[in-house]
Amino acid sequence: MNVLIVGNGGREHALAWKISQSPRAGTVFVAPGNAGTAIDAVNVDLQATDIPGVVKFAKSNDIGLTIVGPEAPLVAGMVDALQKAGLRAFGPSKAAAELEGSKVFCKNLLRTADVPSADYRVFRDIESATHYLTEREDDPVVVKADGLAAGKGVIVCQNRAEALEAVERIAGNREFGDAGKQIVIEERLVGQEASVLAITDGRNIITLPAAQDHKAAYDGDLGPNTGGMGAYCPTPMVSDKLLADVEATVLVPTIHQMKRSRRPFKGILYAGIMLTKHGPKVLEYNVRFGDPECQPLLMRMKTDLLEVIDAAVDGRLDEIGEIEWDPRPAVCVVMASEGYPGSYEKGYPIRGLEAAAALPDVKVFHAGTSNIDGQVVNMGGRVLGVTALGHTIAKAKLAAYQAVKCIRWEGAWCRKDISDKAIN
Repeated sequence: MNVLIVGNGGREHALAWKISQSPRAGTVFVAPGNAGTAIDAVNVDLQATDIPGVVKFAKSNDIGLTIVGPEAPLVAGMVDALQKAGLRAFGPSKAAAELEGSKVFCKNLLRTADVPSADYRVFRDIESATHYLTEREDDPVVVKADGLAAGKGVIVCQNRAEALEAVERIAGNREFGDAGKQIVIEERLVGQEASVLAITDGRNIITLPAAQDHKAAYDGDLGPNTGGMGAYCPTPMVSDKLLADVEATVLVPTIHQMKRSRRPFKGILYAGIMLTKHGPKVLEYNVRFGDPECQPLLMRMKTDLLEVIDAAVDGRLDEIGEIEWDPRPAVCVVMASEGYPGSYEKGYPIRGLEAAAALPDVKVFHAGTSNIDGQVVNMGGRVLGVTALGHTIAKAKLAAYQAVKCIRWEGAWCRKDISDKAIN
């Protein structure tokens, strides 16, 4: 079966690498891909948001399955367009993808489904949001742009002044464009954060081992939010009992409510969970594999991923038995361009990739890279996801950072404390 993976990040490189290992996989294409996917698959010169182009390519290249990686094409309706053309695709419909595409829709659905989450208010203009903040207690809040903002539209505020500034950035300056048409202001939850992902065919659900992402730019969870500076899996903060509790009180009610809302959900349901003293609460939903959580997850997965996704598309996930996992944990460290998550310079040659790849139990997943004149260069903010397995989380961390030390380009940097919360 020929497979097309849509996207160009570390998640898509991990998917291409894993899918290509399946004995059922024919040619694995990635659109548009990056310098890493060009090694493990075949890149296609198509942008991830080019829905007509992707449909045309899938038709003319005998694509048996299209896996849509990023949120933007899912929210824009790529899966609907592929299915309308008689093609098989993995991911939620446009209507179901609103669970990530609109924070307002998500919060309202959580409330209706009685899924534990933070208290919130929705505002459509800067004046009413400002009035609300000035009238309430000066407590910490989280201010969110309603729409997609590449993981940066969520601003955690310690006090009223920071919250007012966040409202101005989102609704006044329109820093995140049309994503800021509506604002969600919610109570700030306190605790450790975990990522719980599940594969669902709309009726059946397979919950994957919990991971922990590191959203803040700098060590100690300081600095602005990013798309994710690293992740590890599994996280000891989520016991088997707690994972079963999240499945029962969060994932299953959400899938049932989506079905009742005539938006049946198929694909990857990713719950960002805050482990509070009152139990797990949903911070947000994503409707695709997390990036970088996908990298350590797939590094550990021993079951044929293509078989699992194929079953999910056909609504026969109940035929898939227990997914087999490498018992060793995996740690992924994101190497970024200087200036990220703000502006950054592109085009610097990257050295040491071969040396890093030669290390045992290490895989360097490419994200923001391109191959120019035979030289791999940085072309994005998050450039590489250096991922390693180890017999303990501490050993996996050590292996990942040994690989990081091999790799250099001008301005390269990373957090130094990925997975320390588990080790400590």
